[in-house]
Amino acid sequence: MSTMVPPLYAGLVDDASLLPPSLTGLADAEAKHREHAAAWYADLIGALLVPASVVGAEPVAHVAAALIGDIPLGALPATVEKLRAAGMLIKHVEAAVARRGEDPQPGLSLLRALAANERTRHSEAADESAPRSDQGAETGASRVWAEIPLSWGLIGALDAVADARAEGLSIAPKFRVGGLAAELFPTPVELAAVICACRDRDLPFKLAAGLRHATRHTDPETGFTHHGFLNVLVATLLAVDGGEVAEVAEALAATHPVPLVEPARAHRDLPRPLFTGFGAANVVEPLTELVRLGLINGGYQT
Repeated sequence: MSTMVPPLYAGLVDDASLLPPSLTGLADAEAKHREHAAAWYADLIGALLVPASVVGAEPVAHVAAALIGDIPLGALPATVEKLRAAGMLIKHVEAAVARRGEDPQPGLSLLRALAANERTRHSEAADESAPRSDQGAETGASRVWAEIPLSWGLIGALDAVADARAEGLSIAPKFRVGGLAAELFPTPVELAAVICACRDRDLPFKLAAGLRHATRHTDPETGFTHHGFLNVLVATLLAVDGGEVAEVAEALAATHPVPLVEPARAHRDLPRPLFTGFGAANVVEPLTELVRLGLINGGYQT
């Protein structure tokens, strides 16, 4: 790990340059992602998020890609196998299990089956004497991220994911914390409760939508108040350290970086717990904010 990108931020930002409303083409996104992977801040960058609906006969190659399942869940396993056979390196798979207000369990069962297929595929291909970690997530099997709506059925879905992980499946939850309507933005208390629920079940989680800046802020055009990715990171550190919902919510509610920078700096040399990251349409934007806050060295070796 380069000292320019401390372990706390390793793989924090996935490349979401292909996701709507972006007009970037697949070839351009792949080329730009390779540039990021060769840059001094490469350790910050995770996978290129690739919607299944935009992948043609020649899938993404030469980069670590994450397949976004924007197709029917029933078609996802065959699509994964087809793209992998065509040479696509699929780092993980993400798909929504239900719309807001729908029962998440049926869709979650389908993704659980996909995770089981991934485990079987890997166990058949891997050297059984090789060391294993995180139930297969780092050993060749693609992790499956189940996007669970922050609404009815959430706790039951988290329990189901925890049960699947206890059986050795590489599956974990993902949550949307923003969108085109105010009700899609959870309050600090609501998000704190979700983080603590993941903490209690030892569930790593990803976030999507709404994380535009490091700190919590209100968009002057929409009036929506967005969560900050640094808020989430520090709030998760507090939760893992035993913090209650109110304490975690306080960190999420902070609109100034001062109370966030020191906790982040104090943990900079440790792996990031639970909060695995988020996607950004332009990965340079979160990088720039981390540099301005003095949390990443900005291209200069210390």
